[in-house]
Amino acid sequence: MQFVRVNGITLHHQIIGGPAHRPVIVFINSLGTDYRIWRDVLVRLAGDYPLVAYDKRGHGLSDVGAAPYSIDDHVDDLIGLLEHLNVTQAVLCGLSVGGLIAQGLYARRPDLVRALVLCDTAPKIGSPEMWDARIAAVKANGIEHIADMVMERWFTPHFRRSDNLDYPGYRNMMIRQPADGYIGTCAAIRDADLTEEAARIAVPTLCVVGDQDGATPPDVVLAMARLIPDARYEVISGAGHIPCVEQPEMLSAMITAFLTPLVSGEKQHG
Repeated sequence: MQFVRVNGITLHHQIIGGPAHRPVIVFINSLGTDYRIWRDVLVRLAGDYPLVAYDKRGHGLSDVGAAPYSIDDHVDDLIGLLEHLNVTQAVLCGLSVGGLIAQGLYARRPDLVRALVLCDTAPKIGSPEMWDARIAAVKANGIEHIADMVMERWFTPHFRRSDNLDYPGYRNMMIRQPADGYIGTCAAIRDADLTEEAARIAVPTLCVVGDQDGATPPDVVLAMARLIPDARYEVISGAGHIPCVEQPEMLSAMITAFLTPLVSGEKQHG
């Protein structure tokens, strides 16, 4: 396992090597998950691109630190990780709050970003009242109290069927995240509004959404795509909020199709 200390936080991450002439794709996970949600995408892209996945603070094997957080805290952590790994001109692939982190990083350090893949996200997600209610519920009764409600937003009814052994596994992933990290990131999402920053994005951007996403529905992601100059918009059939779990083959194909024109003119080495 790989760990690095940045901003007083130990971050857990994974590096999968790839062609040195290709940009590094960096995967940023959603609220209540760790980087294992990307596994079935990583295995499909491995060998074609260098890959980095990590657990943001308060999630997975990374430190919780001092909560609540801001999106800037998460952005600072990712900047520190990229600088530690000497990664520049990365393709940031962020899901949900991971997409907010990607947008925030581009706004602060566009020199680190070659392109953006924004999955099931928006410049502003939900309302302060919704997030305050979520925080209060977790403080009062723990993450498991809200898990079934969240699962309905994350996954389609087909994925949540009783004979799908993957479903309880991903539910376990959520309820086993640190409550302070979950609450802290809820506050970061609540307080984030990157609408003005999104309108200034000037790198190739792919906006992707599951057709049954209950957290950031297609109309929300389409509005973001229309806000970002020249963004590409794609809908994944048969997926909820986490298409990298439900439809990894389709998401991987979309990422590959999006990136191929960007790298097709680059000279290969070796």
